Amino acid sequence: MLETILLIVSVLLIAIVLLQSNKASDASQIISGGNATLFQKQKERGVELLITRLTMILGIIFFVISFILFLK
Repeated sequence: MLETILLIVSVLLIAIVLLQSNKASDASQIISGGNATLFQKQKERGVELLITRLTMILGIIFFVISFILFLK
């Protein structure tokens, strides 16, 4: 039962991470100095905030289920 839930959470986690905006491309501009607003605090809004929170929740669920299965 837990293995099935872990599989579903894993697939959902992979899908939701792929939906996130590409923040790695912003980080690559550090070397070239192309992005002056990279280190400014920017608030996430709307769908982006939902995706970030959902990613965090799915990650925590994945960790907890994996830990429970490890202790069995």
